[in-house]
Parts: sequence; structure tokens; C-alpha cells
Amino acid sequence: MVDMDTTLRGSTDGRHGRSGSSPTRRTRLRLLVCLLLLALLGAPGAAAATPPPPSPASARAAEASARWGDRRLDEVSFLATHNAFTNYEDSRWSSVNQSESVRAQLDNGVRGLSLDTHWYEHSTWLCVISFGSDCYPSDVYLCHGDCKTFAGATYALPRQSFQGTMQTVVDFLTSHPQEVVTVFLEDYVSAEQLRQSLGRVRGFDEMLFRPDEWGVRQKGWPKVADLVTAGKRLLVFSDRSDREQLGVMYDRSWTVSNYWSLGDLGNDLACVTRWPDVPLDRQEPGFRRLFTMSHHRNVPTVLTASLDNGAKLRNRIADQCRTATGGRSPNFVSVDFHRLSDGSGHTPASIVAELNTGP
Repeated sequence: MVDMDTTLRGSTDGRHGRSGSSPTRRTRLRLLVCLLLLALLGAPGAAAATPPPPSPASARAAEASARWGDRRLDEVSFLATHNAFTNYEDSRWSSVNQSESVRAQLDNGVRGLSLDTHWYEHSTWLCVISFGSDCYPSDVYLCHGDCKTFAGATYALPRQSFQGTMQTVVDFLTSHPQEVVTVFLEDYVSAEQLRQSLGRVRGFDEMLFRPDEWGVRQKGWPKVADLVTAGKRLLVFSDRSDREQLGVMYDRSWTVSNYWSLGDLGNDLACVTRWPDVPLDRQEPGFRRLFTMSHHRNVPTVLTASLDNGAKLRNRIADQCRTATGGRSPNFVSVDFHRLSDGSGHTPASIVAELNTGP
């Protein structure tokens, strides 16, 4: 057997007339032998390198695609709340349309909010007679009529600023990066007043979807996954036409909508257009309007919402509204007291989920 160590060291036998191998040569030979053994045995270090983790942008895109698939915005249904700001938690309203705060509505699956914007001019008189509880600056607030007329009915304390509510929406979207929220404005302020209020909402411009920048009229609505990946996850509509330069869409140009009321008795189930010049089945080349469906009565109550929000809503969509719109489902289903139902097993949230899983 050959002594490997002796071979590496070389011979110092004077008869051969050679000195031993140098230290550097011996080190190189040992290293070569070690590498050969490691290659034969399969060292862990020889395994393929672990691929680098995906970038945040590509990870977000993959998650959005898994969540939303290839559906365009006009192929998705969202739960919406009528007069989302009149609720028991955000302010002291005497009559409300919802039980939860705007933030709680969003946390519980609502993705469309209807808000009424009004200008409130600061009133020293109201400040004095309220013993300081109604000392608010001039600004855009959420009122259900004049912001000074009837406390609890046309306005409520604490006053809900439009800016504050929109900040709630943007903050929700920031903490839920896969969600899309739409705001519908019944608008009683000037375009400049609206611009100034929105300009104070942190993150609003970065989050706002602008249809002109995406060529919606020419190309149709984008995929929801693309909106999520781009971070443009907030849509705002108004019933005023002079604010599209703000990125606020005029609803009659971008949507079709049914008449908003079920009537006092809740038996007006016909799905007829809200605007005579914009039929529910309107067709336009390369572009399909979003369909906003209202399903609530003139006067909201817990009892009537419980009667309306279950099987009646589901059947109305299937029997009346799909026929009126040429066979399409609503993109937004707007109700009062969105968590109430008739005990049929169908709730507004489950009905919307069913629409999103249907053909």
C-alpha cells in the first residue's frame, strides 16, 4: 500500500539527490485531493444555488393574479352601502342607514360607499349655543341635507369631515393591498372645494384610479389584478360632471344605474333606469359601463332591511335586473343595514359572493 502522506511529502533520500517537496506544493496537492473527494461524495456546497426571492412587485402581481384571476373590473361584483356615513358609530344620528362605522363596514367586506358631500360654513352661533361642542371650521362635511338645520337628522355631531372619511378609506386600502374600494358621491360642493378637501388626504393621489390614463373608453376596463399590481385601487364617482380633471368620474358617463328606491312598501321591484337618457342595457363600442344596483326603501329601518336583503334581493337580481341589463350582473349591490337578512340563508355579502363565482 502506498503511503499517500509520504508521496505528498516526497522523498529526502540522499541517494536520489532530491530535497523534499516545498510547503506550498504540498498544500496545493492536499487541496486537490480534498476537492476530488468532495466531488465524489457530493458536498452540500456543490448543490445548486438557491434562487433569489421574488421582488415585492412581482410577488404582489402573483398574489393579485391568484386572488382576482383575469376578470376585468366590469366582470366583478362588490357589496356597497347606501349612505354609509349615517351610522350609529361615527356620529350621533337619530336615523341611520347602517349600524357600523365606515371603517367597520370596510373591515366586514363592503367595497362601495355612498357619501353625501356638503359645504359647512363655520357658525359662531352654533358654537355658542352648543357650549363648544359644535365649533367646527368651514369645510366639506358629510351631511344628509343642510349642515345646520336639524341636528341628528340633516347633520350629526361630531361632524364627519369628507377629508377624514376619505382618509379612513385610503388607510384601509394601505393596510389591505389586495382590495379595491369605490366611493360614490352625492355631491353638493364646488369642484374647488372638493379638490381642496381631497388634497389633504394623505396617499389619495397615489391610490386614485384615473380612467383617462388607462384608456378605458378605448380599451375597456382593466383587469382588477392589474389595478392591484399598479396600486390604483380607489375609484371615485360623482353626480356632478365638472370634476373629472380631479380624477373623479361623472357617474352618468361611466355607469348605468337603476332607480334607487323600492318604494315605501318595498314592493317596487322593477329594475328601471335612474336616468332616462342612459338605459340599463346601453351598448358602446369597446366599452361597457359599470352597473350600480340600488336595493333599499325611501325610509331605512332595521325591520324593512331584514325583509329586503335576502331572497328578495337575490331574486330581483335574477328575475328583473339581469333581464333589464341584457343579461349582466350588477357590479355594485347597494343596500341599507348590509349585515341584516331575512333568514333565508342569503345575505347581501353571500349574494355578491355568489355573483362572483357564477358564469
